[in-house]
Amino acid sequence: MDILKKLFPLSWKFTGSVANLIIGVLVYLVVDIVLGVAISLLSSIPVVGIIISLIGSLIGLYTVGGIVVMFLAHFKVLKD
Repeated sequence: MDILKKLFPLSWKFTGSVANLIIGVLVYLVVDIVLGVAISLLSSIPVVGIIISLIGSLIGLYTVGGIVVMFLAHFKVLKD
């Protein structure tokens, strides 16, 4: 459990009420969209593009994982 709290600190911060849950999901989505646009602009560089695309995929997985952990923490599936 401590590993999840260290990996996804925002997921534990935005729990408690539905309004906080929605704000947390929006934060993750905005971060994913902004970094996705930045990475798509940088991926046009030939050599660096492959590495940047891999980093973009990892960022996408992190945000989806953060949202899933946030919902699990909100519905008390994950205990403290």
